[in-house]
Amino acid sequence: MDPDNSIYGCRAATPEETEPEDPDAPDRRQLTPGDVLRAAREIGLPSLQVRIQPGEKTLVNVETIFYAEPQAFSRSIDLLGYDVDLVAEPASYRWIHGDGTTRSTSTPGRPYPAMDVTHRYRAPSDHVRARVDVTYRVRYRVDGGAWQTIGQTLVASGPAAELEVKEAAPVLTKQ
Repeated sequence: MDPDNSIYGCRAATPEETEPEDPDAPDRRQLTPGDVLRAAREIGLPSLQVRIQPGEKTLVNVETIFYAEPQAFSRSIDLLGYDVDLVAEPASYRWIHGDGTTRSTSTPGRPYPAMDVTHRYRAPSDHVRARVDVTYRVRYRVDGGAWQTIGQTLVASGPAAELEVKEAAPVLTKQ
């Protein structure tokens, strides 16, 4: 893959490739959804960084907000001599809270004041590692033809974010 041009399988032409095709030669190999799936895996779909509010510290039994910021993903590649356009769209999000619990949603959540994706930690911890895994649905088209959907989804695991979960101690004050 050429990272600047986002082309997969690019190679220099050899003299045999520049000569006219032999009309008696067998047809070129048909492209299968499996070929496209393998190419999408090799390219790699974007992982997302989990965003957590409030910041790097939260409190036991307080709603902690989780969200991600997905970006559109599309690539044009050369695959087995075909021009293939790929589009990957998030289908679901799996939130790994780092305390042994998970939650799946169809949306990426939103920052405060929205509370679309939240979690309440039940115990304090100095080292919670939360992340989000994104399941992508991949569509493709060959040589500008009709769009097709690959029957399998692909998962991109996001990097972990460190979080401290603290316990608040009530303090009585004289008024």
